[in-house]
Amino acid sequence: MIFGEFLTAEAEGAVLAHSVRLADGNFSKGHKLERGDIARLTAAGIARVIAARIEPGDLMEDEAAEQLACAIAPDHLTFSEAATGRVNVYSAVDGLFVADRAAVDRINNLDPAITLACLADHVPVRSGDMVATFKIIPLAVSGAKVAAGVEILRRMPVFEVRPFLPHAVSLVATELPSLKASVMDKTARILSQRLRPSGSVLQREERVAHKAADVADAIRRALAAPDRMPKLVIVFGASAVIDAGDVIPEAIRLAGGEIIQVGMPVDPGNLLVLGRVGDVHVVGAPGCARSPKENGFDWVLDRILAGERPTPQDITRMGVGGLLMEIQSRPRPRDIAAKPASEISVAIVLLAAGKASRMGEGGSHKLLAEFDSVPLVRRSALTAIASGASDIVAVTGHRRDDIEAALHGLAVEPVFNPDYASGMASSLVAGVGTRAAQKADGILIMLADMPGVTSNDLKTLMTAFREANGHAIVRAVSGGKRGNPVILPRSVLNAVMRLEGDVGARHIIETSALPVVDIEIGEAAHLDVDTPEAVVAAGGVLKG
Repeated sequence: MIFGEFLTAEAEGAVLAHSVRLADGNFSKGHKLERGDIARLTAAGIARVIAARIEPGDLMEDEAAEQLACAIAPDHLTFSEAATGRVNVYSAVDGLFVADRAAVDRINNLDPAITLACLADHVPVRSGDMVATFKIIPLAVSGAKVAAGVEILRRMPVFEVRPFLPHAVSLVATELPSLKASVMDKTARILSQRLRPSGSVLQREERVAHKAADVADAIRRALAAPDRMPKLVIVFGASAVIDAGDVIPEAIRLAGGEIIQVGMPVDPGNLLVLGRVGDVHVVGAPGCARSPKENGFDWVLDRILAGERPTPQDITRMGVGGLLMEIQSRPRPRDIAAKPASEISVAIVLLAAGKASRMGEGGSHKLLAEFDSVPLVRRSALTAIASGASDIVAVTGHRRDDIEAALHGLAVEPVFNPDYASGMASSLVAGVGTRAAQKADGILIMLADMPGVTSNDLKTLMTAFREANGHAIVRAVSGGKRGNPVILPRSVLNAVMRLEGDVGARHIIETSALPVVDIEIGEAAHLDVDTPEAVVAAGGVLKG
């Protein structure tokens, strides 16, 4: 390819490097100039153009990108159409993205004109996540170099997505007087949340004394239990493992298993134990895995759920990037596959689990207060339904039976949050972790105690989200001040699943690096009814 400035009169057959604007129309970048085009440019007084003259053996940018992409094994992947020299690659399943760094480097070393960028190795992805992109930098590139790239891509798996395989998981938890039962209850709930993206199920839990023989017996019982899915056993010890001869590794040996690794260079997560009894992995979880925050346990769990058999070498190589302690993990703003706006789905998570503590001791529940003879929680659900959302999930907690009775007969999926007393984060996690929410392109977080929000408000927010192709956070405001509801794109859902305590998504919004689109909906964005006085002032009648 010869690139440069050409006399217009001599530029027939050249490809424009930049768009050219004329009084009667435009020539776009990449347009191949024909004889009639030369006459129009000359008549417009344009004597020179910046363009590329394609030489024998060159490939145009789109054809080159397409040939490279077509060389990738299509299993569990989808590809965009080539445009401006780019083909994006997306995951077609929920799974683990795996990349061979040396192979990717070989592609990028062929020619600076040929580039391949992808996610980091062993990153969990959801269906629709962008995992890689081929980009040809100039308008054309050597066909021989592209052919060399195609050969590399066909000869070795440069990258792939390994789909998660649902497992039947058994939890063995050891007990000591120093460990509260509430901590063990929370451990089981958080483990269940970790398993949801893979479709795995916490099939059973057994609590035993913190003794190797007792743990070994529990492991044997878990292995003997009938399960239709592949098995996985996870052991949470009441005391941390400090030696390869400690309770959990010794229990794995007593159960007839082998120890693969004790300890890992990931912090938090150092004190992990990995073993195997027959073909079933047994993982001694570090104490940090009682928290939903990312830690070394996640790195090993994801590999197992994707069908891998982690080796000691796999684990000892995790040190680079393994310093997670005190690092505020930010969600990666992954692209979703470009879609027509009408196909971008938004699910609604309606938060209706709170204790309504400001209503007074033994007082009426604000969500059962009636507005136009309809309980507020039902009114909010009807508003959500009228918005046209793909799915609606209502998270319940305090006075669950009364709230769910008020929702009876509506096209709403109730999800009970047993940990509702800990604050809003647990309700967000419960709602966002549902299958309905996980499959959506965006999640609209709606508070059930905001009577001023209308279905038209929700439609306006959804329209803005779709216009941004699902790449932005959309937030309702009043007079420019942030309020609710909020739409979160799927790229930040992993961060939501790590929230704890009485916090919402504000920190995620502020640190995601995604654009935030503010939509003015008036006072409705700030009007919630937390007190009896607020209910009455908003036009409600206290009931229940």
